[in-house]
Amino acid sequence: MTGLLDALVDDAGLFPPTSLDMPSAVRRHRADLAAAEPMLAHRFLCPAARIGEFLAELAPEDRVRIILIGGADPAQTREAIRTVTDAPALTLAGIEWALAPLAPATSGTEPMAAALDVALRALAEGGAGPDVILFAEPADVTGAAALTAALAARRESAGRPLGLKLRCGGVLPELFPPAADLASALVAAAGAGIPVKATAGLHHAVRHTDPATGFTHFGYLNVLLASAQAVRGRSADEVASVLLDTDAGRLADLARSLTPEEVRRVRSGFASYGSCSTSVPVREAAELGLSGRAASPAGGRSPR
Repeated sequence: MTGLLDALVDDAGLFPPTSLDMPSAVRRHRADLAAAEPMLAHRFLCPAARIGEFLAELAPEDRVRIILIGGADPAQTREAIRTVTDAPALTLAGIEWALAPLAPATSGTEPMAAALDVALRALAEGGAGPDVILFAEPADVTGAAALTAALAARRESAGRPLGLKLRCGGVLPELFPPAADLASALVAAAGAGIPVKATAGLHHAVRHTDPATGFTHFGYLNVLLASAQAVRGRSADEVASVLLDTDAGRLADLARSLTPEEVRRVRSGFASYGSCSTSVPVREAAELGLSGRAASPAGGRSPR
């Protein structure tokens, strides 16, 4: 199981429900970098529209790997890419972009494919290097198969690695996809060899219902191990059963059952996920015996 959880968690402290202000988010990220917890990817997620605000909080000695979140205005995101690539303190580690706002109202091609082309042009025009990955997000999980096909079709011509971003929850109940739909998306991505990045709602390790909201969340371990089943060639129903599992011990045993080669294949297909807490995922992995360290106080307050 060595390496299964390494660099799994991207820092989404700016996003709900934690929603740190920028000074607090930068301070927490700086402390996490110093603590060097291996489960944290030490990549800071920042909306393109807030890159100036982020830069204003940096100290001269700071060095940060940043993932930009593209917005509805391609020109603004293009300029943010240029800002990051020109800043000595920053390394552009990737771009995440929800494509729905970029889709043309009328197009001779499939809307998500056309929106993908808009995003790819912005990366090229902004000067993003060829190693900077674009994780494209469909309008909803049911559109993941079509977007996966578009990503696979552009794999050779894009000039950079491409991935699929899947939204697993949020602040509204309709943002939580059915397990069957999420499973189908994971199977489609694994079949096409497209890496997946997950986001939203995955603060805890195991599927649970939040008593404050009544929303049922997938656990990050559920999604990671469901991706492992997809990589193994399992059916969508088998993948969905892992997403629905609430037995922490069974999930931990499944994680421990993976061979080193399976771990390598799983993590080549599942890149990471964004979490607004950087302490809760680490602490819960340690409690399940899947990590050797407990979270440091630097991780910030727990989400609801």
